[in-house]
Amino acid sequence: MVTLSLFRHAKSAWNTPGFGDYERPLAPRGEKAAPRMGAYMVREGLVPNLVLCSTALRARQTLELAQAEWDETPEIRFEDGLYHAGPAQILQLLQGLPASCGHAMIIGHNPGMYSLVAALSGDGEGDAFDELENNFPTAALGVIVFEGSWSSIAPGAGHLQRFIVPRKLPKFA
Repeated sequence: MVTLSLFRHAKSAWNTPGFGDYERPLAPRGEKAAPRMGAYMVREGLVPNLVLCSTALRARQTLELAQAEWDETPEIRFEDGLYHAGPAQILQLLQGLPASCGHAMIIGHNPGMYSLVAALSGDGEGDAFDELENNFPTAALGVIVFEGSWSSIAPGAGHLQRFIVPRKLPKFA
């Protein structure tokens, strides 16, 4: 069994003059949400063994802020191909992960993140599907569990275990 966490980058600043899309930094709201989600991951035992992170600034900043809350340090790989990647590209990357990795996390962007969770989740917890509702908001976390290994994951083969957004976390988180 393997676990995939899909963590969309936190809210970015759209009105930062002189920055292109790739260089957009996090907005203040994103700077608050990322560590809250990182703390949630610790409390829920969701810190991954491996993180595959987009090289876009907002994704790297999301990782940095979330990771500051973690009590363990996973292997981290920055992947240029995750910037604007579609579900097929991300799936191919996942299928090449080593069998020794039990829990991987992707930190990336929409629409690829939503499309991937929708494609991979054949079934799941009702509240997770309800929360997903055709949207993958910034700083949201989707967790999908698969029977078998990374090389065998395929569309519809996963169980959406949870889908959480920062606004649903307790205020102390």
